[in-house]
Amino acid sequence: MTRLMLGRTLERICKGVLLLCLLHFLIMMILYFDVYSQRFDLFSRFNNGRNGSRNNVSGAAGGGHHYYYYNLSRPNATLASYLATGEQLVPTVQPETNQTPSPKPLPPCPENPPGLVGRLLIEFSSQMTMERVQKENPNVTEGGRYTPPDCRPRWKVAIIIPFRHRENHLKYWLHYLHPILRRQRIDYGIYIINQLGEDTFNRAKLLNVGYTEALKDAEYDCFIFSDVDLIPMDDRNLYHCYDQPRHFAIAMDKFGFRLPYAGYFGGVSGLSKKQFLKINGFPNEYWGWGGEDDDIYNRITLNGMKVSRPDVRIGRYRMIKHERDKHNEPNPQRFNKIQNTKNTMKKDGISSLTYRLVQVKRYPLYTNISVEIGKPPPRPLKG
Repeated sequence: MTRLMLGRTLERICKGVLLLCLLHFLIMMILYFDVYSQRFDLFSRFNNGRNGSRNNVSGAAGGGHHYYYYNLSRPNATLASYLATGEQLVPTVQPETNQTPSPKPLPPCPENPPGLVGRLLIEFSSQMTMERVQKENPNVTEGGRYTPPDCRPRWKVAIIIPFRHRENHLKYWLHYLHPILRRQRIDYGIYIINQLGEDTFNRAKLLNVGYTEALKDAEYDCFIFSDVDLIPMDDRNLYHCYDQPRHFAIAMDKFGFRLPYAGYFGGVSGLSKKQFLKINGFPNEYWGWGGEDDDIYNRITLNGMKVSRPDVRIGRYRMIKHERDKHNEPNPQRFNKIQNTKNTMKKDGISSLTYRLVQVKRYPLYTNISVEIGKPPPRPLKG
């Protein structure tokens, strides 16, 4: 009997010890998971705070990832409750996109390009072909367009040439001018305005046409008007626009490399879009040779502007010798018209321009625009 009671007592003691061990084990496990979850929470907070500024920057740019941390030891929070709402646990991570880095902005082109050579040797004795000129200028794109690849030009320039039956002169002009303009780091396009038919030539009206048609092609803000037979002898004579209307060809060989008179504005000139519109463009009623340049000079001065010019040593030009064109005889009315510029400039100009566009053709070195500009009015009878 005593042994039986002793056995039962020992059995109870063993069960009690076992229960205590089990209870101790459960308590240790609970404590372990509680401490582990707190450590996990602290680690998540630390990582989130350390990377916060970086994630905020990328998030502000629109491509950053958003990270979340979860404290499983907070009151009433269980793993089961989070697993039941998996969308809350999974961080919202946007897929990576293969974005090419934006190109580095180009610096502005220098005011004084470093590649200029200064005084040039200009001669017209060697035979010139379009094939040769094209090989010399592989970087010029269709239509006679060029943009510097290494800098941002200050002006977008349309170079406009009034034209009829001067194919041989055009070859020399392109041969010399394309390399000069590229060295000057100019964003430019070349437009040949070809007057169709054999009626009296009208240089100024063709220049108005060139202004209008070039703007259909690109957002030009500078326009240089050049005769096809004039070649600059110095590449420091920069073909862009200035604060005032610019006269480039101030010292031609045909005038002994001197300005023929103070109001001369012929040969090669340049105006910004704003300056051109301020004077209502050029006159349309100068048929034949002479007078239109003086009218343009009057328009400039009457609108409160002054003509700017390069140094006489830089503004030198050679002219390709030629006979006077047929149907471009001197205009006998030019002197009377020049005296009336103040009365005519508001009604005769770009605002009153009419013409018929026949063809636009883009060649490798220039854009040819063929137009019909009408006929001159009948001249009044003498007496």
